[in-house]
Amino acid sequence: MQQRQPVLFIGHGDPMNALRDNPFTQSLSALGRSLDPLPKAILVVSAHWLTRGTWVADTAQPETIHDFGGFPDELYRVVYAPPGSPETARRVQTLLPEIGSDPEWGLDHGAWSVLLHLFPRAQIPVFQLSIDYHAPLGRHVEIGKNLAQLRQDGVLIVGSGNIVHNLQAFFSQPSHKTFPWAVEVDAWVADRLESGNFDDLLSLEKAGSSARLSVPTPDHYIPLLYTLGASDPGEPLEFTYQEVFSGLSMRCLKLG
Repeated sequence: MQQRQPVLFIGHGDPMNALRDNPFTQSLSALGRSLDPLPKAILVVSAHWLTRGTWVADTAQPETIHDFGGFPDELYRVVYAPPGSPETARRVQTLLPEIGSDPEWGLDHGAWSVLLHLFPRAQIPVFQLSIDYHAPLGRHVEIGKNLAQLRQDGVLIVGSGNIVHNLQAFFSQPSHKTFPWAVEVDAWVADRLESGNFDDLLSLEKAGSSARLSVPTPDHYIPLLYTLGASDPGEPLEFTYQEVFSGLSMRCLKLG
C-alpha cells in the first residue's frame, strides 16, 4: 500500500532561485531528500495559474513555461521536464466533478522553480490545478479538503506562493531592506499555523493594517489555503524554511 504523503506550502519568491545555491534552495533539496517514500505523483497549486473556474492540467508531457520577463537568458534556458499524470488528473475530476480539464497547460515557474530543487531528477509525474481567482477564500480551503484523499494514494500536494508578497515594496527599495509590516504579518500567520487556528487565516484583516501591505492581492496567499484544506486537524507542522526578505515571506512548511 502506498504510504500517505504530507502536504507542503513553498514560498517560491524570485524565479532566479531556480539557478541559485542559497539557504532557501538548500532547504528545498533537504526537504526533497527527506520524503520517503517518494510520491507517486505531485499536484501543484501555483500562484501563477489564475483562471475563472478551476481547471486541472491533464497533459502527458507538460512544457516548462517561462512566464516572466526581464531575467537573464540562462533562466529561459531552464527546462524541467517530468512526465505529466493524466490518470491522476482524471482522479481529481472525480473528486471535483465541476472542474474542467486543460490539455495545454504545462508547469509555470511557481511549480518548476521549486521542483527542480525538491526533485532534481524530474522522475515523478507532475500536474497542476488552477486557482479560481473569483472564488471566495473559503472555497479554496474546501477544494483542498476534497483533494486530501489523494494523499493516501501517494500524491504529494504542493501549494506554491508567498504568505507575504508585495512586489511594489520590494522594488521600491534598492537595498531590499526588510519591512516591519512584512515581519509582523508573517509572524501572525505562523502563530495561527502553530496554534491550529486556521479560521483566522481566512480573515487577514484580523492581522491589522499591516495585512493590506503584506497581501495587497491574494494570488500568492491563496495556495496556502489549499495546503491547509488538504491537511488533517492536529497533523504535525514543520516550518522547513523561515525568512522575511524585503516585502516577501519565504516561509515554507510541511504538514503530516
